[in-house]
Amino acid sequence: MSKSMREGETALTFDPASVAPDAGLVFIGRIHTPWTETSECPRNGRQTDALCEVIVADEYGPGLTSLNTCSHIILLYWMHEARRDLILQSPAFDSVCHGTFALRSPIRPNPISLSVVELVKIDGNRLTVRGLDCLSGTPLLDIKPYFASTDSVPQATVGWFEQRGRPAGEAPDRQPDADR
Repeated sequence: MSKSMREGETALTFDPASVAPDAGLVFIGRIHTPWTETSECPRNGRQTDALCEVIVADEYGPGLTSLNTCSHIILLYWMHEARRDLILQSPAFDSVCHGTFALRSPIRPNPISLSVVELVKIDGNRLTVRGLDCLSGTPLLDIKPYFASTDSVPQATVGWFEQRGRPAGEAPDRQPDADR
């Protein structure tokens, strides 16, 4: 994995993966998408209509009961190929550095990502979804129903992003560096 950095970026002095685990997280399945390289992957799930498959491990299959009543779900997953060391980052679409926790970048100490996806169908422990932005083989951490009444905050703002002249929900044009 390349360790290229943009001007002003700061890396941690340790590898977060080397710290003793304390949460006991387990992967409950795998996500299969059309993308095998970071350079192919969309920046966010709203930039693609591709159908993707989520395979839930057999032992967690009973947890899918009643999920078929949901039109949209939240998937939490582990960006397994992302670097974990940058704490200050300069996004591909901005020359200013921002703290990792003020960004949606997959580069973070714990590369957990989430997507609100359309649930197209369920066949046993296989979910077909639309709206993902991860590499094929990505480990799945959790599935939750999406509640528009509580999960949507229309008045939410991301000030530094809006100062760039775009609304917070609008996707940047440039693709990230594939070697990061």
